[in-house]
Amino acid sequence: MKHVFQKGSNSHVLLLLHGTGGTEHDLLPLADVIDPGASVLSVRGNVLENGMPRFFRRLAEGVFDEEDLVFRTNELDEFLKQAAHDYDFNRGEVVAVGYSNGANIAASLLFHLEDSLKGAILHHPMVPRRGIELPDLTAVPVFITAGKNDPICPARETEDLAELLTGAGAKTEVHWEMNGHMLTGTEVQAAASWYKKHLA
Repeated sequence: MKHVFQKGSNSHVLLLLHGTGGTEHDLLPLADVIDPGASVLSVRGNVLENGMPRFFRRLAEGVFDEEDLVFRTNELDEFLKQAAHDYDFNRGEVVAVGYSNGANIAASLLFHLEDSLKGAILHHPMVPRRGIELPDLTAVPVFITAGKNDPICPARETEDLAELLTGAGAKTEVHWEMNGHMLTGTEVQAAASWYKKHLA
């Protein structure tokens, strides 16, 4: 997978996952705010939708291609294992920071693969899959930011996701704003404060 890796000064690793149409460079500024000393692995999605990079296919707005989602989730997990070997970082120290489509693939890692992430910051995610049993997420911290007026990700979707993660044992917190589907500076600051409390 196309990616950028920057070696940090501490043992933490931030996995950056862009939104639809983004690249591996989009979220790099977030790493400096959240944990300036962390190593950074920023990945570009392998799927193209009308020329726009994504992490998995969808059938329509808000309707995921579940088969492709599972395939791409496993693909990303394998990539992380290989990257940990290649760049000599601890696979168990990876915290995902995703926005929109990137947040959805990060949530999918949590939904499908035990011990895939140490924690996650999910900006405007949706429920990746319904009707499946989640792995044990006991003590995995997850921070969700969402817009009460988000036209792409309805508030109920955020509430459902938080409920499912909490039900699997994750320590879940939700930060609400009224800025639609936009990733705002105040969300990033809130995520940084949360991270320092739970993962730094």
